[in-house]
Amino acid sequence: MAQAETHTDAQQHPIRLYLVVWGWLFILSACSYLVDYFGLVGYLRWSLILLFMMLKAGLIVAVFMHMAWERLAMAYAILTPPLALLVFVGIMVFEANYTLFTRLAYFVTGS
Repeated sequence: MAQAETHTDAQQHPIRLYLVVWGWLFILSACSYLVDYFGLVGYLRWSLILLFMMLKAGLIVAVFMHMAWERLAMAYAILTPPLALLVFVGIMVFEANYTLFTRLAYFVTGS
């Protein structure tokens, strides 16, 4: 009779950690809703909404996706998308200047 081996290397995180993270997600969501409730406008409103959104996303990625315990995965997951976005924004800036130059050259001179 062969006994199945159990994998005992897995680390179990305490339930308290998940409850604290859920509490913080609730608080950050409430703060995000309060931004609209208090009627904040302009850059303050959007910067607060984006700040709360990024904090919630960071908590979710770090704890629920277990990336807080894997440094390389966290670096790739957090740093790679913004760096790719910066490259794409740079390409768009270059293309926008070229498009503007082309429009000015042909529409203003008429040739």
